[in-house]
Amino acid sequence: MFTDDEIIEGCLQNDRKMQKALYDKYASRMFAVCLRYAKDKDDAADILQDGFLKVFTKVDQFSREHSFEGWIRRVMTNTAITHYYQNKKFNEQENIEEIKETEIRDFSFKEADFSNEELMGVIQTLPDSYRMVFNMFAIEGFKHKEISEMLNIEVTTVKTQYHRAKKMIQLKLQELEKERNR
Repeated sequence: MFTDDEIIEGCLQNDRKMQKALYDKYASRMFAVCLRYAKDKDDAADILQDGFLKVFTKVDQFSREHSFEGWIRRVMTNTAITHYYQNKKFNEQENIEEIKETEIRDFSFKEADFSNEELMGVIQTLPDSYRMVFNMFAIEGFKHKEISEMLNIEVTTVKTQYHRAKKMIQLKLQELEKERNR
């Protein structure tokens, strides 16, 4: 197993063996990142491939004061955002005003009540813009302002989409829980 420094040096020299080592070391973790932003596994695979091409061609831009894995994750996230905008014209647009606001008060669940596959499946059913904002805020830890700048939308829109994504997730998990109890 190579160290990150060895891999970086090799990739800077366009060494295919080191590029493969980088891919082998990080592909499964980065696929999980891509899958959170994608509609399905095929979409995630496309984002992963594009992301690794960017990593290989821009490895010289990596600042060694930071985490290499964190930098790769950021490249994958940015690639997912680019992928979203490139495919936006093909996505169904959902009017934000058509989504019914619902208060959920008498239903509580713990994350442990659902498998990772179930949670991922619910997240993947969100409208694209909601899924993007939810992942960036709740999972990646970006601030609302950062998301606003990255997606070129208003901060209030980011907050609204995040709030509505949470509500939709709660509703879908509630439905899943009801199905289990039948």
